[in-house]
Amino acid sequence: MAGLEEVHERFVHRFQRSEPRESALAYMRGLVSSLERKNAWTVAERAGHDRPDRLQRLLHTCDWDADEVRNDVREFVVGCLGDRQAVLIVDDTGFLKKGVRSAGVQRQYTGTAGQIENSQVGTFLAYVTNAGHTLIDRELYLPASWTDDRERCRAAAIPDEVVFATKIDHAKAMIERALAARVPFAWLTADEAYGQVKGLRYWPGPRGVFHVLATRRTNTVVTSSRMDHPVDELAVGLPRQAWKRRSCGRGAHGERVYDWARAPIRPWREEGVEHWVLARRSIIDPTEIAYYVCFAPERTALNTLLAVAGRRWTIEECFQTAKNECGLDHYQVRKYHVWYRHITLSMAAHAYLTTVHVEELKKGDPDPENSTSSR
Repeated sequence: MAGLEEVHERFVHRFQRSEPRESALAYMRGLVSSLERKNAWTVAERAGHDRPDRLQRLLHTCDWDADEVRNDVREFVVGCLGDRQAVLIVDDTGFLKKGVRSAGVQRQYTGTAGQIENSQVGTFLAYVTNAGHTLIDRELYLPASWTDDRERCRAAAIPDEVVFATKIDHAKAMIERALAARVPFAWLTADEAYGQVKGLRYWPGPRGVFHVLATRRTNTVVTSSRMDHPVDELAVGLPRQAWKRRSCGRGAHGERVYDWARAPIRPWREEGVEHWVLARRSIIDPTEIAYYVCFAPERTALNTLLAVAGRRWTIEECFQTAKNECGLDHYQVRKYHVWYRHITLSMAAHAYLTTVHVEELKKGDPDPENSTSSR
């Protein structure tokens, strides 16, 4: 399978022995295959192994660092898709599970099921450009019910130094790693579960990270009057001519067209940058309005902000493709480090499929997507 070997070559040096090197490639081949279920047993059978022992050793006991492989995969993605106008997206997804022994599992809300279910939850960072999009980082969420019970943690191979961290903490850590690795990007976006947290909204600014973060209508911002106001109050006061009908990009059913408007916020302005609340109003039901808090270069066009906001859905496409075509949620593992190993190899497989798609687009003549240039 031409191309998959190229991804594998990026991190093959992380394995000291030939068996795990070969097993990692066999595992990724199985992940991108047409197998209905992709676990150590089915992938081993496809690879011609009598038993899944070699692949289970790869995931459980072989000596390799999943974080180092993640870094190699991220470098591969940047080499293929790198764009200074790229968008980083933070979001989480659920993995439905049975039992109580898998690291981090408990009854908790997951968007995968749309309700509270017994599940694990992973926080992810996606890299999005006009050419393509894929996942470049991941963290497993450990509820306090786990981190407060060190014996339970040890049974799932969770190191004692791993303490409770919120999904916001995960988001910050993953963005910090992208910055440290000099990943080229211009914007950060996330849904309201992240954007409503003021600690995350204020955090990127000093790091020079421009963002368009969704937030709840009741969330407050400081306006030019130096008073806290719910964001929906700002939209009510906007004049009719402030609203512009625009598409924020193509979706599964065509262009996603809304009415958009923005209002300046923050009385204390920094030179060269501005802050806005961005409102997105449904053209079918004008009472349905979504809100974003924006930090951007001064004179940034409205079209640029809404294009970044429109990118948010792209990470859902990453989750769907990674689960359906790369076995992201097909694993049957319980240990903490094994989760990271499987997820990282699945991300590597997804990066490969993304590059294949990019090459296919280059051979055709696709319509370019909306630019997210900061000017």
